[in-house]
Amino acid sequence: MSGGLIARSVGQALAWPESQAPEVAAKAKLCLTDGLRCMFEARSLPTSLQALAVITPLADGVPIAATELRAAPAEAAFAMATMSAGLLREDMHAPSISHHGIVVWPVLLALSQGAGVSGARLLAAGVVGYEFGARLGAALFDADLARRLRPTAFSATAGAAMAGARLLGLTEREAAAAVALAIDASAGLNQWPHSGGDEIFFQAGRAGQAAVQAIALARAGAYASPDLLDGPAGLFAAAGKRTPDDLGLFAAAPQILQVYNKALPICNFAQTAAQAALEIAARPGFAAGAVAGLKVFVTEAALAYPGCDRQGPCARPLQAKMSIRFAVAAALAHGDLDEERFHDLGDPAVARLDALCAVEADPHLTRAFPARQGARVEARLVGGEVLTASLADVRPATPDEIRRGLNDSAGAVRLAEVIDRLDSLPDAAAVLAAAHIRPPQPAAGRPPRRARR
Repeated sequence: MSGGLIARSVGQALAWPESQAPEVAAKAKLCLTDGLRCMFEARSLPTSLQALAVITPLADGVPIAATELRAAPAEAAFAMATMSAGLLREDMHAPSISHHGIVVWPVLLALSQGAGVSGARLLAAGVVGYEFGARLGAALFDADLARRLRPTAFSATAGAAMAGARLLGLTEREAAAAVALAIDASAGLNQWPHSGGDEIFFQAGRAGQAAVQAIALARAGAYASPDLLDGPAGLFAAAGKRTPDDLGLFAAAPQILQVYNKALPICNFAQTAAQAALEIAARPGFAAGAVAGLKVFVTEAALAYPGCDRQGPCARPLQAKMSIRFAVAAALAHGDLDEERFHDLGDPAVARLDALCAVEADPHLTRAFPARQGARVEARLVGGEVLTASLADVRPATPDEIRRGLNDSAGAVRLAEVIDRLDSLPDAAAVLAAAHIRPPQPAAGRPPRRARR
């Protein structure tokens, strides 16, 4: 292919080999494990049920993880991506301010059904998706643009389309068309943190749906603008950004190695401060009622992201999950940040600490970002003593925690063991086969209810 940022990126992405370095393959497996864990743990949330309610069940469709349902590939990707985002505990790539796994893995799982692609090919495609989405997002987004447009809605949509093109072996022309069509379908405003709206969850779902549809259109021969990234009205120009000469895919270690898996079901920018608060709460003799003053120091990026500087009261759980103040207050009041904390918005102990809390940007922490996401919490007690906890960087969920979470949430389904062997499996469809919940068998003499076709 000739010229253009999309064409150069496609060439670099499609050339990525299936044979992965051990640490890259291990990270891809971990991100897939975490993504499926999120689907299982979020399957009963209202937004997950709403997503499942609007799809058309197909008896011979793609299995939807963590459910009994099957659907067309694009609708299956929509449902799985929406569930993946449901807890706000997605994996995170800080330089692109994006959550790539909630879109990349649902798309690849949906496309793998009936495609006869190996597990190793699926993992390689996943690495490609993270790489393109991360490089694109890091080049396009800064804190100012992220106040208005949601980075994940753009970068992860593009990355998932590139990943799907790599998975299915599209030609360079087809892959370029798929990526351009997916980018053109990207959309996501960042108003939701202010009002606690559910758009964030369906942004992920629509991104997965758009990527699958873009790939199908490209394979059917659709033509898309080759300069959709770098043209005079392309994505970078529309965002008011300088277009890079090259995104530099795989110019260094794969970007997936920079991804961390969240330990807490809250916004990325509230994670480290909340973890510092949990350290204080765990100290012997600590009593939240003795706190008379509270200061939190974070990066400028954390303070600037929509919803993160919110002071209570919070009217909706999503507002609480975005708020640094609420997360720190709940951590100090209860010593944990279980999901239930974000559904009890009238807790007086949390409300008192939230009202005391001041959040400031720290220049030292800001200079270390995005390589590190540090935070510091200072709790002044009624007697004048100041308890301080400082973390130089966010603490990710450990592989053992992720694996245990998937095994616990999936019940008897031993998905983690399937993923362990994925790079040796001849058919990547084994993942969804294991993740799909078998519907109950009809009673004797009663015919099964047929899904719509």
